[in-house]
Amino acid sequence: MPNRCLIRIDLPEAPPPQNAYAEADRRQAVADILVENRFDPEELGDGPFALTLTLREGRLTFDIRDQAGEALRAIILALGPFRRLIKDYVMVVESHELAVVSGDGESRLQAIDMGRRGLHNEGAELLMSRLEGRVGLDHETARRLFTLICALHQRI
Repeated sequence: MPNRCLIRIDLPEAPPPQNAYAEADRRQAVADILVENRFDPEELGDGPFALTLTLREGRLTFDIRDQAGEALRAIILALGPFRRLIKDYVMVVESHELAVVSGDGESRLQAIDMGRRGLHNEGAELLMSRLEGRVGLDHETARRLFTLICALHQRI
């Protein structure tokens, strides 16, 4: 059976994140993806794959490589459809961080987390639809990739 998964994810050319909370979010998303994921690029062989994500000039690039680092395909997506979700996600993450620092109640943190999960789900669905016919993803992989897209966007 083919190994249709990611074994490496790189986010090059990005300055350090704005805060430790955002960096922890990014690190956790990468770690979770590498533990279990489904990444199934159409017509690219059995895998496993390495992925480099970059943002340039309003475009998101998925640079897909084989495990030896040889380029296989680049998929470029317009960032426009993601902008509202990214903006909302960044606001929710900032709200969560402020709530933790200020000691807001557990019910407030749970409400913020529910909003964050909803944005993750919406971002995952959008990403899966934008990659349809090019890369197959499971929902959890798409959610974590959306987190990384948001992390990249925060750095520019």
